[in-house]
Amino acid sequence: MSEQQPKTSQCKALNKIKSFEVDHTKIHKGIFISRIDDDIVTYDLRMVQPNLPPFLENAGLHSFEHLLATYVRSSEISSNIVYAGPMGCRTGFYLLTRNIDHATVISTLKETMKFIADFEGGLPGESEVECGNYLDHDIPKAKEYAREFLDVIKNWTVKMINY
Repeated sequence: MSEQQPKTSQCKALNKIKSFEVDHTKIHKGIFISRIDDDIVTYDLRMVQPNLPPFLENAGLHSFEHLLATYVRSSEISSNIVYAGPMGCRTGFYLLTRNIDHATVISTLKETMKFIADFEGGLPGESEVECGNYLDHDIPKAKEYAREFLDVIKNWTVKMINY
């Protein structure tokens, strides 16, 4: 039986995406501008050193995502949030914003990490109806990740936001 070759008729060549053009051997923990597309800024919230285990564990990452997305979409900058979600490599998150200055984003992220680190109660969106993998959560791990990241970004400024 021969291996089936991928079909290329609809996509002759794959473009290299911007996040693959960043030298991951030089990235460290922090908040960075990943890219700017017109009025949308993609922030790289790098919580783990790339290619240096341990990486974010799925259950903790999942709970962290629920808390991060819920908080920023409930904050004063909620109308400026386009997306908040995890990186597939499990080293951090992307935050996409529109029409908001970097200093306000950094300040909101510090508030968000404090909120997650101190979180008590039921996880937003935790039910089977609300979540596609509702059994895979770890709130204590999410809180640990937030405490660790807050320690990294507590003195973060706009001058530090470029890779």
